[in-house]
Amino acid sequence: MKKDFLKYQAQTTPHPLAMEVSHAEGSYIYDTNNKEYLDFVAGVSACSLGHRHPRVVNAIKKQLDSYLHVMVYGEYVQKSAVELTKLLASLLPNPLEKTYLTNSGTEAIEGALKLAKRYTGRSELIAANNAYHGNTHGALSVMGFEERKQAFRPLLPDVHFIQFNNEEDLEKITTKTAGVILETIQGGAGFIVPTNNYLKKVKQRCVEVGALLILDEIQPGFGRTGKLFGFQHYDVIPDVLVMGKGMGGGMPVGAFTASAEIMDTLQEQPKLGHITTFGGHPVIAAASLATLKEITESTLMAQTVLKEELFRELLQHKYIEEIRGKGLMLSLIVKNAAVANQIILGCLEEGLILFWLLFEPKAVRITPPLTISKDEIKQGCAVIMKVLRTIKD
Repeated sequence: MKKDFLKYQAQTTPHPLAMEVSHAEGSYIYDTNNKEYLDFVAGVSACSLGHRHPRVVNAIKKQLDSYLHVMVYGEYVQKSAVELTKLLASLLPNPLEKTYLTNSGTEAIEGALKLAKRYTGRSELIAANNAYHGNTHGALSVMGFEERKQAFRPLLPDVHFIQFNNEEDLEKITTKTAGVILETIQGGAGFIVPTNNYLKKVKQRCVEVGALLILDEIQPGFGRTGKLFGFQHYDVIPDVLVMGKGMGGGMPVGAFTASAEIMDTLQEQPKLGHITTFGGHPVIAAASLATLKEITESTLMAQTVLKEELFRELLQHKYIEEIRGKGLMLSLIVKNAAVANQIILGCLEEGLILFWLLFEPKAVRITPPLTISKDEIKQGCAVIMKVLRTIKD
């Protein structure tokens, strides 16, 4: 199977990990040799409830018995999508009320960028250095990492960049700006959290000049930081909220939410201003609804804060310079890229899945399922410490 994988399936790097997956359950993935791997990555923050959570699986099976795709998005009333968007509205602060369901986070970013332009009538977009919002052309245009962009230029015009957490750069947000797009917590850059009321100050500047603040919660959203969305830690409400990854409990989904006033501008001039065939797919919406209910009806978010403390307590070593992030969105910042590689690959041999970050070579990703137990955290951290002890100066 590995040979066929390399021959027939397009790859993203010359050297994929190429684990042959047999099955997965809870916090574990099993290969075709039935080797058990404790998962500290959760499909890059996507499997928020672990693998094959019973509530998600049951919701999928129930929807399968009723209907699958029946019509392009936005035309027919489908129960799972309506209930999902209604529940989201009840959990979000005003005026975040209307949600547009998409197939992925990067597609939701595309919709959010178009929405900012349509609502303001402006063209300028401002993003952050070292930002990551996806890989479609619009999302790539607001990626703040030139090495990943240069091969695909020309991209969207009129995009400018500021430094995350740099208040002096806020003057670059002007009456020409349609939208400012930021990750609530910068992911690919190394899990950098906002400081000194930075996001609140960005929102104030946006209000002053009539620009929209778009917050990308694709990774920190759905309980990963200890609150339903990361922005709820920082006394700020975005004009457009973008989500994905952990929203679907392991199924492919994205969405963007705004006020009715803003969102309704996609309905006319032109009509069909943003369309998708499979967005709001009933099976995906059912899985997402089950995921959202489980996260908000359980104690998972409160436990996330305690689990973060446990990680920080157990992972102390001379090679670990810092642990960045919030909740179960953590990254070890280690001595250098070589140490990061040794940790990730060494732990894989020991049956623990870790991963890299996009733009910070010294980082080791730790984003386990929210459902991970404290005993599993202890087990995985013991493996990390074992591997660290084998690394020579």
